[in-house]
Amino acid sequence: MNLLVRGGTVIDETGERRADVAVSSGSIAAVGDSLDAPDGATVLEAGGCLVAPGLVDLHVHLRQPGAEEAETVESGSRAAARGGFTAVVAMPNTDPPVDCAPVAAEILSLAAGALCLVAPAGAITVGRAGERLAPMGELAALGVRLFTDDGAGVQDAGVMRRALEYARGLRARGLGVILAQHCELASLADGGVMHEGGWSSRLGVPGIPAEAEELMVARDLSLTRLTGGAMHFLHLSTQRSVALVAAAKSEGLAVSAEVTPHHLSLTDAELAGFDPNYKVNPPLRGAPDVAALRAACATGVVDAVASDHAPHPPEAKETTLQAAAPGMIGLETALAVALMALGPTDGTADDGAPGRAQSPEVAVAAPALSPREVVGLMSWRAARIAGLSVDQGGDQGGPLVPGAPANLCVFDPTERWVLDPARLSSRSRNTPWAGRTLTGRVRHTVYGGELVVLDGEAQR
Repeated sequence: MNLLVRGGTVIDETGERRADVAVSSGSIAAVGDSLDAPDGATVLEAGGCLVAPGLVDLHVHLRQPGAEEAETVESGSRAAARGGFTAVVAMPNTDPPVDCAPVAAEILSLAAGALCLVAPAGAITVGRAGERLAPMGELAALGVRLFTDDGAGVQDAGVMRRALEYARGLRARGLGVILAQHCELASLADGGVMHEGGWSSRLGVPGIPAEAEELMVARDLSLTRLTGGAMHFLHLSTQRSVALVAAAKSEGLAVSAEVTPHHLSLTDAELAGFDPNYKVNPPLRGAPDVAALRAACATGVVDAVASDHAPHPPEAKETTLQAAAPGMIGLETALAVALMALGPTDGTADDGAPGRAQSPEVAVAAPALSPREVVGLMSWRAARIAGLSVDQGGDQGGPLVPGAPANLCVFDPTERWVLDPARLSSRSRNTPWAGRTLTGRVRHTVYGGELVVLDGEAQR
């Protein structure tokens, strides 16, 4: 497929410039002013839009195998493409879990026809039970690079130490393996429904203290120091967690961290209406935590923004707050919510959509990020953590230059739109943004030179 993306502003790791982008045979053929369209090319008008490397989501639940009623690799990849993602990392808490080579191979086979790259993550322990290490070497031989027991943090410090040592040995053999931890001490979090604080007390709902996360962050930083290993922290949610990571980075430890769009834009006050769509794990925290996460994105302590796309069928959410499954979908809204939470303008709409002025305590806490900086957190910086970047031998997140892989996201950072759950590509509808106005919308997505999203609609 020949394409010409015309009239946009190119943003990538090297900077920002006004340029057209020509695509031919799966690669970028030319970047420059007033390019002629290649023979038979489809012309994509990008006036007022930003043209960026495709987004990379480090944290997606595709539910297949085992829970296809909520999501499949196919439906999830379609949702990802409509959200501007050309690569996603699929979490291993499926049924069966991705704790052996055959299950990883099944997901890779399902992903062959997907609308974006689907990179399966592997489990750290067999069955995600936190007891015996999974065969990470066998999984790494298939290309698995990120390992996590996501959904259940590894509770045993001895097991986590052995996992860090095992992963370090694999890296010594040239395999870019990294461990990713869901930081939550079960002994403190069990029975909790939302953040433990003023709102949980007011509502009479069992809480999950911030310490359930922070104690595991502190423990695993110590284990990283002890083993000389590398660690990525999933969906951090508290002020103290990012402070611990900041200190570890200043010490020189090999650590990285991600946050989610919903933890950047929503607080535990949303639970006042007992709406299960706001129940997530880790829970939405207080305004000081949101402010700290935004500041950590601005200062580089946080390395990536990841959706933690967690689809559930209606029966899992249409119940009481305490009985409801935690999680919300986010692939198709991640870029808009991140731009509104971190960007330079007040994105708050009359309907209460997220924005920097939603809470004065939050709004003044951090400098605004440019759209290019927000995209960096969701593209080239995320690609490096996942081991998918161009400079690691992959095809994601690289500068838009001739000869580079044609994985592109074209979006209008100023378009305002109302989310209609019925129009989402995900099989699930558990989103808190239904009926709310968002700012920033993906127009086109190009994956491997193929136009997979045109004017916001998936092409297959």
